[in-house]
Amino acid sequence: MADEKQNNPGEGDAGLDKLGESRFRLRKKKEVPTGLWLKCEGCGQMIYRKELEERMRTCPACEFHFTLPGRERIVLVIDEGSWQEHFQDIVSIDRLDFDEGIPYAQKIQRAVERSKQKEALICGLGTIHGRPVVLAVLDFTFMGGSMGEVVGEKIALAAELAGKLGRPLVMFTGSGGARMHEGILSLMQMAKTCAALAQYQEAGGFSICVLTHPTTGGVTASFASVCDITLAEPGALIGFAGPRVIASTIKQELPPGFQRAEFLLEKGQVDRIVRRAEMKDTLAKLLDYARGPVLEVPPAPAN
Repeated sequence: MADEKQNNPGEGDAGLDKLGESRFRLRKKKEVPTGLWLKCEGCGQMIYRKELEERMRTCPACEFHFTLPGRERIVLVIDEGSWQEHFQDIVSIDRLDFDEGIPYAQKIQRAVERSKQKEALICGLGTIHGRPVVLAVLDFTFMGGSMGEVVGEKIALAAELAGKLGRPLVMFTGSGGARMHEGILSLMQMAKTCAALAQYQEAGGFSICVLTHPTTGGVTASFASVCDITLAEPGALIGFAGPRVIASTIKQELPPGFQRAEFLLEKGQVDRIVRRAEMKDTLAKLLDYARGPVLEVPPAPAN
C-alpha cells in the first residue's frame, strides 16, 4: 500500500495542486502606472516625475531645465492673483487647406483639446513682485510653440498693449520655429513682430526676452533676438537651423556645446543665463533697473 501510494500520487496531492492553480488564476494582475519616470536629456539619469515637477522641472542631478508648459511658467513668474489673460479668443484659420495626411484644421483642433488653450502664445497682464508687466509666453506643448499668424498677431498686440499702458514687456520663448502649415504667411510674422517691437521701443518701451529650451527657427531670427535684454535658461538649445542640419551642410564638426545657452553667452548673443529658481527675482531687479531710481520728493518747508 505504501509503495502504491508513493508511485501513484494521492488525491490529496492533486487537490493541493488544483487549489494552488485556482488561487493563482484568481489573483488580479496589478497594473503598473506608466509615465512615473523619465530620462534626463542632460545627464541620462532616471528621474521620478513627481520630484521633477516639485523642482520646477529641473533635473536633481545636473539641473537640466526641461521644457516648461506655458501655464506653469505663468504660475512661477507672475504674482498670485494678478494674472489677467488677453486676446485668448484669436484662433488660426486654415487659409491654404494644408493637408499632410492630416488636415491642418484637424491638427489645430487636436492641439486645442490637448492643451486646453486656443493657440501657442499666452498673453496678458500681471505683476512680478509687484512690478506691473505685459507677459507673453510661447507654449511648446501647442504644436511645438510654432509661430503662425495668430502668434505673430498676439506678439504685436502685446507690444501695443504694453505701449498703451506704459508697462514693460516680458516674453518667454520655446519654439520649433515658423509654422509651415501657413506658408509664407507664417514667415511674414518675423517682420511683423520685429516692426511691432521696434515701434514699442522707439516710444520708450522696455522689453525682456527669456530664451528657453528649445528656441529655434523663425522665432530666434525675429522677436526673440531684438529685445532690450536677452536672457536664457541653462542648457537651452538656441539657434536658427538645427546643429545636425548645419553640420551636414558645412561638412564640419561643430564645437562642443554649439547652440547651447552657454555657447551663445560666450559669443555675446545672450546677456545672462538665469536659473529657473532665480528667474522671478532677476526679472524684478531688471524691471527696477529699467524704471530708474525712485526719487523721494522732500517735504515743503514749513512757513
